[in-house]
Amino acid sequence: KQWYQRRVAITAGIWEALSFASHYKLDNLVAIFDINRLGQSEEAPLQHNMDTYRKRVEAFGFHTMVVDGHSVEEILKALSEAQSVKNKPSALICKTFKGQGSSDVADKLDFHGKALNNLSEKIFGEIKARMHGAAAQPRPKIKDDAPELVQKPIAFKTPLEYKLGASIASRVAYGDALVKLGEACDRIVVLDADTKNSTFALKFKNVFPDRFIECFIAEQNMVGVSLGCGARNRTIPFCSTFATFFTRAMDQIRMAAVSQSQLNMAGSHCGVSIGEDGPSQMALEDIAAFRAIPNLVYFYPSDAVSACRAVELAANYKYMTFIRTSRPATTVIYANDEVFEIGKAKIVKTSAEDKVLVIGAGITLDSAMKAHSSLLEKGTSVRVMDPFTIKPLDKEAVLKHAKECGGRVITVEDHYAEGGIGEAVAGVLSNADFITKHKILAVREIPRSGPSAVLLDMFGISANKVVDAVLDMVE
Repeated sequence: KQWYQRRVAITAGIWEALSFASHYKLDNLVAIFDINRLGQSEEAPLQHNMDTYRKRVEAFGFHTMVVDGHSVEEILKALSEAQSVKNKPSALICKTFKGQGSSDVADKLDFHGKALNNLSEKIFGEIKARMHGAAAQPRPKIKDDAPELVQKPIAFKTPLEYKLGASIASRVAYGDALVKLGEACDRIVVLDADTKNSTFALKFKNVFPDRFIECFIAEQNMVGVSLGCGARNRTIPFCSTFATFFTRAMDQIRMAAVSQSQLNMAGSHCGVSIGEDGPSQMALEDIAAFRAIPNLVYFYPSDAVSACRAVELAANYKYMTFIRTSRPATTVIYANDEVFEIGKAKIVKTSAEDKVLVIGAGITLDSAMKAHSSLLEKGTSVRVMDPFTIKPLDKEAVLKHAKECGGRVITVEDHYAEGGIGEAVAGVLSNADFITKHKILAVREIPRSGPSAVLLDMFGISANKVVDAVLDMVE
């Protein structure tokens, strides 16, 4: 049996986990609920209504037992009973009292998270007085039956086979890369939140169904399961959904950072470029959100090759990663053997006559490339940078190429202006005395549904808008 415990029984992630465990008939799982009646500032909604808790958990399909949470005998008996349960998970609903063992604080409000101060010695004395023969109790031997640690580095066993100039969405390449990783390492595990036919995680499932976990529309639980899969480096998990839906799991993500956990996330359908699906599906806040997560690497690949290399690099990274993939197809601009590094940008268009540094990523790198061609026809040359990772940003490259372009910089992104690529670049440029102009092209109002190309132009991040911004800057 494996024991599973969460602290707050009424949070949404718990309900998602209960549904997931029941659906998959996880009879090796025991959920332990500590029902201590009190919240932080007042009594919890159900207090000690144990029958209601029992009925709710049973409704999810759990074998449920209500026990005295302060009775070791009752708990052991219930755990023994759980071992005999088949085809469904079990749950212990434990009635407890916060502060049990001390008459001064037991079952009383206003002690949550507070030091005991002058009560400490008295309370410790009461607890110790109730302990008999603790040192002589037998200790079970630890059975180390966990699989060996994942051995890194992990690399594709077969080369990429994309054709320069082909049009392929980076989300499609994400699926291709997962399959290649799965072939290279049997510890790759992929999870998805019922979007696998859009994120293209389905490609992995079709080849390795025993290493794919469908988590349905329950993103908090998907992230939690992913973290469990990656615990102690036993597997390398990748979880995916639309980028905007990861906002539902930000609590799990930020706490995973506190725990310095390993987790790889891939979010598709970013920005207004997804088109007709409309603003509810458009991730326009994700760069800002994930840039704030400690130790997280944020990949923003711009073609199929860079998307595959982002996945390969993510598999070898120690902490968390986020890969932002795009819905529209973009042109393959990199050779299959192009080498990518975390924190290293690529210069895709350059000349000695460049007047402006244009930085774009994903669909807006495509806008920048098209603008480059149009501007050449007008007699103006610009340098185009693909940052590849937004966090960490290649600060040295930004400063070097901005200086070589006369201190003129334009950033263009399919994201809200707040917290995005433009502001990341602005942070790098803020102390540079050679910067003359920096313009941020970004989505600055709530968008609407429509054709992708129309929306890119409507919200100021199309190739035409880049051309206008460059000409305005150099005139």
